[in-house]
Amino acid sequence: MRFLVLFMLLAVCSATAQVKYPDYFTEKALRYDFLLGGDDKRVEVFPQQMKELPLFAGNHNTLTEDLNYGNYRIRLFDAESNKLIFSKGFSPLFMEWQTTAEAKTQNRCFYQSAIMPFPKKLARIEIEQRQWNGDFVSVHSEEFNPGNYFIIKESETKFKSRELVHSGEPSQCVDLVFLAEGYTEAEMEKFIADAQRMTDYLFASEPFVKYRNKFNVRAVMSPSEESGMDVPGESIYKNTRFNSTFYTFDTPRYLTTSDMKSVYDALDGVPFDHVFLLVNSERYGGGGFYNFVGVGTVDNSLSEKVFVHEFGHSFAGLADEYYNSSVAYDDFYNLKIEPWEPNITTLVDFDSKWKKMIDANTPVPTPRTKENDLKIGLFEGGGYLAKGIYSPMMNCRMKSNDVDYYCPACQAGIVRVIELHTRK
Repeated sequence: MRFLVLFMLLAVCSATAQVKYPDYFTEKALRYDFLLGGDDKRVEVFPQQMKELPLFAGNHNTLTEDLNYGNYRIRLFDAESNKLIFSKGFSPLFMEWQTTAEAKTQNRCFYQSAIMPFPKKLARIEIEQRQWNGDFVSVHSEEFNPGNYFIIKESETKFKSRELVHSGEPSQCVDLVFLAEGYTEAEMEKFIADAQRMTDYLFASEPFVKYRNKFNVRAVMSPSEESGMDVPGESIYKNTRFNSTFYTFDTPRYLTTSDMKSVYDALDGVPFDHVFLLVNSERYGGGGFYNFVGVGTVDNSLSEKVFVHEFGHSFAGLADEYYNSSVAYDDFYNLKIEPWEPNITTLVDFDSKWKKMIDANTPVPTPRTKENDLKIGLFEGGGYLAKGIYSPMMNCRMKSNDVDYYCPACQAGIVRVIELHTRK
């Protein structure tokens, strides 16, 4: 029986490895738009539209992710063979809203888009949600027919853009795109300067400094009618391109957008893997969601640090390591399972995290004392909880703005995602 199980596991791994891009996909991309709706316990998917885009910028050699990241994932199966030919995890704004008090009393919907390579043949789209026990279950399934004449093929209005870093073909690089939010037409040069400043700061940070030649960075000049963004708690409302807003989930400094249709429309024809909205404001705040979107202001004294923190969320799926700040979430983590994020642990499966990085002389758990300040260890506190969740160091970019480094566990997680995007 042992050998049979081993054979079956090898067969599954081999089948996944044999997914060759030209066998299943054209060079174009499929944009699949849908609403995620429900309450704190229930989720429904409402398809909105499908659109053909000119180029799939993702890596052609890693079509099925092996990271197991995200609270949701979208998967694509070849209809004839039922073979998994594409998968991608993500963490939408809807997922966070489900953990708020509001979700217990009312229903809401959030707009979502997924980009995948355009199938040559009939396929099946599956959207799956991670459950409280860590398992994924399907919440939506539908057939995809590449000949469907309802697939939209017209282009949105294209905005001017400027390339800030060019390292190679989109399919072999991480393609980061900055969008201008709350900048008027007259402020586009300021936006370009802000985008360049954020780019320079990112690539001065480890481990990005070593991987600059793996990135393409582009700034898309998407003007707004007015400068700034909404601050509902102060009755400030601005007419901006992507309708960004503070007071997300009634948390004053939480800056996000739920207008993802406008975001993806602005990216029409632009090769991208990750998108970050630069918001023209001096207020402190931001937000970041894995494989979804990052948002941050540009003119606060801490804007560069906030950008790198939020990019850690949106790009690498890193968790927040702080545990003593006010948040809108209830029961965000199940302490009986191992969280999927690489930089926190409940000790359920610590072997899969940074356990091997800890020096044999470092006590575990590790006291938060001065002599352990720069050691990697097992420090209780993280993921918004002071007890039951542990983080790798006493401080890190994912915990506070007091330091200018990612801890070794976060760096390893970032490198893992870079390699996923650039694998040959």
